Amino acid sequence: MSKAGKKSLRVVQFGIGPIGASTLRTVLSKGDAFQLVGAIDVDPAKLGRDAAVVAGLERPCGVQVRADAETVLRKTKPDLVFHTTSSFLDRMYDQLILCARAGCNVVSSTEELSYPYHRHPRISAELDEVARENGVTLLGTGVNPGYAMDALALMATGVCNTVKSIRVRRVVDAGKRRRPLQMKVGAGLTETEFGEKKATGTFGHIGLVESLYMVAETLGWKLDRIDERLNPVISTREVKTPYLTVEAGQVAGIHHAAEGFVGARQVVSLDLKMFVGAEDPVDAVTVVGDPPIDLAIRGGIFGDTATVAALVNAAPLVVDARPGLVTVADIPLPRAYAAID
Repeated sequence: MSKAGKKSLRVVQFGIGPIGASTLRTVLSKGDAFQLVGAIDVDPAKLGRDAAVVAGLERPCGVQVRADAETVLRKTKPDLVFHTTSSFLDRMYDQLILCARAGCNVVSSTEELSYPYHRHPRISAELDEVARENGVTLLGTGVNPGYAMDALALMATGVCNTVKSIRVRRVVDAGKRRRPLQMKVGAGLTETEFGEKKATGTFGHIGLVESLYMVAETLGWKLDRIDERLNPVISTREVKTPYLTVEAGQVAGIHHAAEGFVGARQVVSLDLKMFVGAEDPVDAVTVVGDPPIDLAIRGGIFGDTATVAALVNAAPLVVDARPGLVTVADIPLPRAYAAID
């Protein structure tokens, strides 16, 4: 029996923003599968309050939100930390180091952690070393990166004798997603404002290039070059969401694409359109190979729910995984955990 299957997993929630709050609610809904033993956030409005109430539940759980992560981890000694604080690894990897040195496995929503070896080689090596020294596992995952444009594509090749190329296409109606995501894709900006944000290098979908490298290198392709493009999707009509209104001529969202090449041959193509008012959402994988694969999830994968599910479902897999920094390509097939209703 796996370590995770022997007992209820003692977990700490690190970060209680929208995704962290949803993760916390899901953990508390899983019965005996998890035991919440700590909650960490730096927002003064949340400190000292019951974590369940902060997360939007009426019934308290008896765990208060604290700011001192080191103290919480030392006193609670969790099996695993759900980490949901930032998309950018260089801004918060010290939090992961802290967790690892405290002897805690980590499942993180940090997009750049999903396959960090190219963007952050030094940080990746340090995280792997500290995790191994302390016998714990660190994983970055979510719906995308972590599933829709990488793990799902890799799984689609599982019945192929040969693979010549892979194309992944994702169309998301951002108008049905949470407010931070609508802001993240630039809904309501002018084209000039979009260009200014793009110039910062921190705008658009974080993790697309990480997914590209994960798919390519897991299948054995050493990429000679990649092409990446980020462009605005301009709305042709007024679109209202619960949080904002996009006028015709304003930015509705992003079209973000990346291709990987071996020599002159394109072997991996990832194409993401995420904007308010998108019609016919879909997640699609096309494998040119033997046999060919043409996979489509009509209506697409609803990211706000799926991101949290990906984090929670990875918990037992990470607890049982080899120590070190790992990716979703290194652990067993993702599947639902404690999900039978």
